[in-house]
Amino acid sequence: MADAHKRVPPDKLSIVVFSGTFDKVHYALVMASAAAAISTPVTLFFTMDAARAFLKPHEGGAPAWHALPTGSGVYTGGEMDAVFFAKGTATFEVLLSACVELGVTFMVCEMGLKAFDIQHDDLRKDVPIALGGVVTFLNDASDRGAMYFV
Repeated sequence: MADAHKRVPPDKLSIVVFSGTFDKVHYALVMASAAAAISTPVTLFFTMDAARAFLKPHEGGAPAWHALPTGSGVYTGGEMDAVFFAKGTATFEVLLSACVELGVTFMVCEMGLKAFDIQHDDLRKDVPIALGGVVTFLNDASDRGAMYFV
């Protein structure tokens, strides 16, 4: 007898990344890369402080996400990423590259950019970032998908 209550995985994962803390942005990349690796389409919608993760590198070449705070307030994003690297876990750039290679859709909220006086030209060029609003994001989501807010 087949299990009538067998759980069916979502056909798409849509993640709103609102928090600008490194650990939450990093984990959104973890979830997105894992879902994409098992052929689940993913859209990451970055807004408000989280959009800062995609600013162009600072002078000297350090990625902008290095300066993001962590939830604990003990480390910066760059310091926490160094801890991940030392422990053999996926770093921000490794996860970001995996997401790009696996076809994750990156969308940045136009309202969030306006709120922080960020221009599209201020964002990294090595990540295919689409601009959109909440309506665009919701239209992109699936009625049989899962939506998370980070």
